[in-house]
Amino acid sequence: MAEMLVSYLAVNPLPGDILVPVPLHRKRLRERGYNQSGLLAKHLGELTLMPVIEDCLIRNSYALPQARTQALTERRRNVSGAFSCRDGRLAGKRVILIDDVATSGATMDACAAAMKSAGAVSVWGLALSREI
Repeated sequence: MAEMLVSYLAVNPLPGDILVPVPLHRKRLRERGYNQSGLLAKHLGELTLMPVIEDCLIRNSYALPQARTQALTERRRNVSGAFSCRDGRLAGKRVILIDDVATSGATMDACAAAMKSAGAVSVWGLALSREI
């Protein structure tokens, strides 16, 4: 799947210094055993030679998966304030945020706001698929 993203980026390049996956809450990570966005970012990083930072952006609150919510306002409320950066490693960086599925974009917006508050210069979102 990361190869599909590499093909997309070859035609549609994004300005980025680092890759950051959308994090899972620690409860969901324990339940699932892996972060699908993290795996995707790792493989994409290997293929593009871009560094991946997995432990800076964190999910502070547990919430329902966005795909289970219906309204855009509910999705935005579901992730409002849910993310923060634990340190300053993103300061001055151009970030490409990696997710497996984008629904409304509310999660990516919330992640971008947290990273920009931590000093990221820009944040571009890249998802493998989009739910319509």
